[in-house]
Amino acid sequence: MPKQTALPPTLPPRLVTREVAAAYVCVSPNTFDEMVGRGIMPKPRILVGKRKAWDLKEVDVAADALPHDGEDHAAADEGWG
Repeated sequence: MPKQTALPPTLPPRLVTREVAAAYVCVSPNTFDEMVGRGIMPKPRILVGKRKAWDLKEVDVAADALPHDGEDHAAADEGWG
């Protein structure tokens, strides 16, 4: 992730790369891609051209919807949105 010198160090970026979004939810980028494909994690936002980024607010909502250990996993398979 490029260093954001315009932001104060206490203000994290809201939109992040695939690698950062994957690390944020403790999975590999390939697993994150699979979760996006299955609708468990949100699709990226389009910044400019082909450049994409994930909104951490949306990733938080998706992470909150993940089942706890021992809960029914069918709810997580219903997908994002």
